[in-house]
Amino acid sequence: MTKRFGIDIDGTVTCPTSLIPHINEAFGRSLTLDDIKEYDLTKALPDISPSAFSNWFLEAEPVIYSSSPIVDYADKILEQWKASHELYFISARSERHFDLTLEWFKQHGIDYDHIELIGSHDKVNTAKKFDVDIFFEDKHDNAVMIHEECDIPVVLFDTPYNRSAIPNGVIRVENWIQAKEWVNDWLKKAD
Repeated sequence: MTKRFGIDIDGTVTCPTSLIPHINEAFGRSLTLDDIKEYDLTKALPDISPSAFSNWFLEAEPVIYSSSPIVDYADKILEQWKASHELYFISARSERHFDLTLEWFKQHGIDYDHIELIGSHDKVNTAKKFDVDIFFEDKHDNAVMIHEECDIPVVLFDTPYNRSAIPNGVIRVENWIQAKEWVNDWLKKAD
């Protein structure tokens, strides 16, 4: 039975450390992923104003997105799923980054059915619009809201910035191999 997978891009398909080298270079830091305890990156840079960080990020986005490494096993597992399921990538990236996002997908050999760049972290309406059956995410509040409002399972990729409690129906995994194992079990139960 074909399922429609909703999949976040940044921190889910791309490595959650993708931003860190850019932040360290721009702000003269030596942060690691373990230093990022909240999704709001300005919390790890208390001496940088949120507006200064935002201005830097808007300018740096194209370079960050173009150079983001793919997280281990994501490409191979997504390729396996693409053979039987629909892959809908739903990202908070701005639509202005659509072409470089397509280029990144092509460069990494990731096939897809649809890419939607919504320019916002509120993915609930987009998940509903495309009637996804399951979602893959790294942002804690997104995972919880999508699960609760769409009544679908959400696979949450564990990072130091998303370790708040989760409800049943949000499944915390450490990597794409664990995600695949959980999804395989879920698909067997759905048949």
